Amino acid sequence: MTNETCKREIEITVPLDEVEQQTGQVVADLQKKVRLPGFRPGKAPASLIRSRYREEIRHEVIEKLLPKAFYAQAERQQLKVVGRPGITNIQFQEGEPLRFKAEFEVAPEVEMKDYGGLEVAYDEPSVTDEEINQRLEQIREHKAEFVNEDPRPLADGDFAVVGLRSIAGVEGKPVSSDEMVLHIGDPDTLPEFNSTLLGLTPGDEREIEVTYPADYGQERLAGRTVTFHVTVKGIRRKELPELDDDFARDLGDYQNLEELREAVRKSLFAEKEFAAQAEAKNALVDDLVRRQDFAVPEAYVERQIEHQMEQYLRSLAAKGIDARKLDLDWQKLRESQRERAVHAVKASLILERIAEAETIYATQEEVDREVHRIAKQEREPAAAVRIRLEKDGSLGRIASHIRTEKTLNFLFERARKVPTAAG
Repeated sequence: MTNETCKREIEITVPLDEVEQQTGQVVADLQKKVRLPGFRPGKAPASLIRSRYREEIRHEVIEKLLPKAFYAQAERQQLKVVGRPGITNIQFQEGEPLRFKAEFEVAPEVEMKDYGGLEVAYDEPSVTDEEINQRLEQIREHKAEFVNEDPRPLADGDFAVVGLRSIAGVEGKPVSSDEMVLHIGDPDTLPEFNSTLLGLTPGDEREIEVTYPADYGQERLAGRTVTFHVTVKGIRRKELPELDDDFARDLGDYQNLEELREAVRKSLFAEKEFAAQAEAKNALVDDLVRRQDFAVPEAYVERQIEHQMEQYLRSLAAKGIDARKLDLDWQKLRESQRERAVHAVKASLILERIAEAETIYATQEEVDREVHRIAKQEREPAAAVRIRLEKDGSLGRIASHIRTEKTLNFLFERARKVPTAAG
């Protein structure tokens, strides 16, 4: 690992004439605003203002001069400053220059080694007839119809229409449904429902005690034992459409089943190709990160950790989990994200450097295409979406993402593909 660091420290002196000029400006501004007894607005002597508001003037002069002096010095030294500097050791006495010390981080210089001869494991994907058949069966299942049957005892494979209401084991509002469909004997149906409903006929009622697994999707039911009152209301049979030319024509612009099979093959190939190329691109990035040894600013790492934590919290929320109720060591969780964050920051800097070297940018047409895609997805006018994206800074992130994807495609196309061991 490199012993280098992105931390820098400089001492800055602001000349006395600049200090006096800024002080005079602050005093003049105060003269216009303050109200002193015996003086009309704006007519109080500057000497009185300086005397009475000494500390306020000193604070205001420092606030105005420090950032201006720091960034001017950084520009003279051609330093790419990251984040806000830490200011210490301020020395400011009347009639003397202003002196202070600034501690800060700079963007690293990424000296790219050869990235044109990279090697990556990659197998061209293929699609089997069995995979096509499986996908067609999934489509058939999606298009299935459920037909009501005459009353009879429920058997394995039936779809039972039931009404249920929790009568114990749930805090707050009861869990209830007037019409729930349960597939008898299906692995996804909880065992207690399968065993109790088997053999019942429409009109029968039972009480069922159900124990939900700890990782159940609904938080209020996870790990609980709940008693339900269940009423069998009906029986349905699933009917699958025939896999023939009519089925193909009903799905879209296909003349026959063979055209549908070919479309499914192309779709499966595209999915596999995308996944395989994504894996290969990740491997290329990992290789580049290993090859490049440079320090990264802590500000970048912290920003990336924040991003990863936000993703984690969103994933919990999507599962219906309230993060506030979890007994988590948040500091420890943040530290566990550090290694991945450093890798992500290095990867981003490397890809940015390659994009600059190869003059890879997002075109206006590409950005417009993405804006229109988002507008269509959200069912909003494209112009309104663009204004919103410009306002919240998302448009720049979209362009950056497009540039990154183009850079990854460039690396993948240039890389030498070698078969994987499995291939």
